[in-house]
Amino acid sequence: MVFKVSPILQLPRRKLIVSSQEINLGNTDDSNRGENTIFVLMVKESTGSAGGRGGGSGMRKIDRILAFKIIGNSDEQIYETQDSQEIEEFEIPYSAVAMDIVLESGVPSVVQGVIDPDMINRYLEIVRKTA
Repeated sequence: MVFKVSPILQLPRRKLIVSSQEINLGNTDDSNRGENTIFVLMVKESTGSAGGRGGGSGMRKIDRILAFKIIGNSDEQIYETQDSQEIEEFEIPYSAVAMDIVLESGVPSVVQGVIDPDMINRYLEIVRKTA
């Protein structure tokens, strides 16, 4: 199944976003916006306060990773895994903060994430090794 990045970003599920640059999917007239790579790390659902992390501390457990390549006005899903061994290879961005993005509809949204081109490059190396 092919996913578009905008609906994935809008899922009401906890997720961490790592992108190579700011996420602005709303300006469809700008075909010269360049490239952006976005990884979506889905946080495992758990019961309890702080998403299962006592008092907000502890480990975040990722159970699914999706990646998208944005080029101009198009996006393509380039990776997806739910394999726990593959997921363990990915560094979790503990420095993730509230990040403003613009969805395809032009509506602004706030996600938890980080803009980190170096982390994206490390992620892409993992993707190449698992392909």
